[in-house]
Formats: sequence, C-alpha cells, structure tokens
Amino acid sequence: MRIAFANDHAAAAVRTEILGALARHGAEVVDFGVDSEDPVDYPDMAEKAVRALQRGEVDRAVLACGTGLGMSITANKFKGIRCALCTDEYAARMARAHNDANVLALRGREIESGRNAAVVGVFLDTEYQAGRHQRRLDKVSRIERNENHTTAPQDAQRGPDDSGD
Repeated sequence: MRIAFANDHAAAAVRTEILGALARHGAEVVDFGVDSEDPVDYPDMAEKAVRALQRGEVDRAVLACGTGLGMSITANKFKGIRCALCTDEYAARMARAHNDANVLALRGREIESGRNAAVVGVFLDTEYQAGRHQRRLDKVSRIERNENHTTAPQDAQRGPDDSGD
C-alpha cells in the first residue's frame, strides 16, 4: 500500500513515530512532510499529500499538525477526500469501516506517546464494510457534487440492524 504522508512543524516531534508505524505495516511512504519546527503552513502540506491521492499515486494519506484539525479541514475541501481526525483506535476503525475514510489526520501535540502509531495501525488494517454504509457515502458524494440532496422518509429512519455511522 502506498501512503502519502505530510506534517507541518507542529507535528515534527511525532513524525518519526508515525513514519515508523507506516513502515511496520509495510506501507510505501511518499513523504511530503517536514522534520523541522521551522514554521510551515499546514494547508500547503496537506495539499501536497491530498493531490497525490487524487491523482491515484497513493492509496491513502496520513496527515499531522498540532491538533489535526487544520489538516483535516484542509483535506476535506478536496473532491473525493474523506478525511477523519482520529485520536483513538475506535475512531480510526469506524472511519475506515463505516465512512471509507481515505485520509487520516493526527494530532502532533498533547498526545500520549505511541497513540498515533496505534491509530495508524488500525487505520491501515481496517477495510471498508460497504453495505448499509454505501448509501450514506453516496449521499455525501451527491452533496459534494452540489446535487440536490433529499432524504426520503425511509432513509431518515433507522432499521433494526442500523447502529448509525
């Protein structure tokens, strides 16, 4: 699996941990990040990795900034990108299994050592479950394309096997 990675200066301290986790999972990394705390702008860094994903040069992307928020917000501005900010394994599992997230955003600050590595592992190991989740992603795609989005009454109700996301 080819993974685009990008980080800004605020995530330079966790860069080695994240790259190590990617390597342990056999990922071939296309690295757009920085290893310095000299300031760079997170939108510029996110764009490099996300564009590689859009062009099909990589299978997924992993982004990191101080909170993960800036990278996540930026990535989700690009067509076809479903970026999830995950700070624990459960969120990473659900982001992949239910939302088919193709980009993972991580925190570079105020996160316990080893947490990002664990989250990366789950993100890479979890497959999309499709099924009932696909109709929701289809709706997200219609919204992204600015098509009319209407919720049919049956779509607004939960079935007995439907636990949400």
